[in-house]
Parts: sequence; structure tokens; C-alpha cells
Amino acid sequence: MLPQNREFEFTQADFEKVRTMIYNYAGIALSDSKHDMVYGRLAKRLRALNLKTFQQYLNVLQRGDPKEFELFTNSLTTNLTSFFREAHHFDILADYLKANSSQSEFNIWCSAASTGEEPYSLAITACEAFDTLRPRVRIIATDLDTHVLEKGQTGIYLADEVTKLGPRRVARFFDLQADGRYQLKQEVRNLITFRRLNLVEPNWSVRGPFDAIFCRNVMIYFDKETQLKILQRFAPLLKPEGLLYVGHSENLYHAAEYFKLQGKTVYELTKRGQR
Repeated sequence: MLPQNREFEFTQADFEKVRTMIYNYAGIALSDSKHDMVYGRLAKRLRALNLKTFQQYLNVLQRGDPKEFELFTNSLTTNLTSFFREAHHFDILADYLKANSSQSEFNIWCSAASTGEEPYSLAITACEAFDTLRPRVRIIATDLDTHVLEKGQTGIYLADEVTKLGPRRVARFFDLQADGRYQLKQEVRNLITFRRLNLVEPNWSVRGPFDAIFCRNVMIYFDKETQLKILQRFAPLLKPEGLLYVGHSENLYHAAEYFKLQGKTVYELTKRGQR
């Protein structure tokens, strides 16, 4: 039974079509419990396009309008992030950088950059590890959602998002703007290249080898088959001593041929994975 107070009719058949589209395009597996979430997010697109039914909207998508499909995908992706989320990962990375300080350059891939807090946390970690705003570190920050990448590229955040880092870090790595927001210093922003990337596409615009791949709180949106395919593609992009960082609720037991647990939600390559 559909809720009576809904502005648009959204049938189970409509939901199934949405679910198939986003799975085929981005590998995102929507559970039945996401029915209301999908309605709420896509209803905004119907209003923006002045459409009357979800069937009309699905017809727009099926006609292959690339801009609308991009907005459709952006609407259904989740971007929960913050600076230094799961802080122990950044401590492990700092130890790795210091232990290999003689290395000429470090390459890091943040594969779910969202609005930029995670890649900038990586950049700050590198700056602190080497006590310079110009460490020998190159960070590739990718995401499927073009809107969040645009915010990440600006490096501008609200005071509430930044001040939790503490006054010392804020003073060292940010500039206060006239409107009360904070922007990462240019030297920090120069460490990061933002780029759109769909993890289920056959060709990735990144090249290893990487010292670290951060893919945190991403696998939970994929089914096991899709997860394994992505993890198999990660393996040859990591250096033999490199580390893969995943989210606190994720594990790679189904990819045990390629990755073994090295620490809390941190994985290293197995001998099979290094081949």
C-alpha cells in the first residue's frame, strides 16, 4: 500500500527500474528498505523537471539524457564524511610515510573522496609527517558524484566542519575567508587531484603503483560479486608493501586470496595479490 500523502505515485515497479538502473551503472545495490529514500531523493528531480509521474522521469532517463543521468546518480549516492574520520588509519599512514622517508615520492588513491574531507585529511597527515606544506606526496581523489567533487576542489568548509581539528591545525592548514568559512591553503590543495571515477566502469583513469588505497565505507553499497571484482582490480595497483584501508563495518574475507588483515580495517596484499 502506497502512502496516501505522497505527491507522486511511486510503485514497486518504478522502484525496481530505479534499482536496476543504478546497479547496472554504478554497482550500487539498493535494498528493499531504501524505497522511501529513493522516493524522497528523486521526487526533487521530478519537481525540478516539472514532471507529474515517476514513469515520465524514468522515460527521461531511458532516453539517455547524460546530464539528467548524472543528476540521478548524484541523488542516489550517500556522502557521509568528516575530517580524520576513523582516526587510527591516519596514524598508520603517518607511520608508513615516516618509515619510508627516503622514498622519492608517495602515491595515494582516495577512491571515495566525497566532499574532500578525507583526501585533505590524507594531505594534512603527510604534511605533519614530514613537517612541511610541500611533502613528496601525490593524492588522487575520485568519486562518482560530480557535485561533491566540485565542493572538494574548492577546499572550502564551514567553521563547524573545521574547528573540531583544533586551533593549531586550523591555523597551519587553513585560511579564514571573509564570510567566516575556511579554505585549505593552496599548498595543501596542490597535493590533490580531484577526478570523477566510477568503480564499476571497465577502465579506470588512475595508474599505480600506490602506497595506499583508501576505499572506506564504499563496499557496503555493493553486493559481494561486485566487491570482489573491484578488490581484484585494486590488488595490482598497490605496491607489495602498500596498504588498503576500508571502513569500520567492512571486511575482505571473501577476497582472502588477495588481501589479508594487517591491522584494524587495514589490509595488505597476499602473495597471490602481489602477482
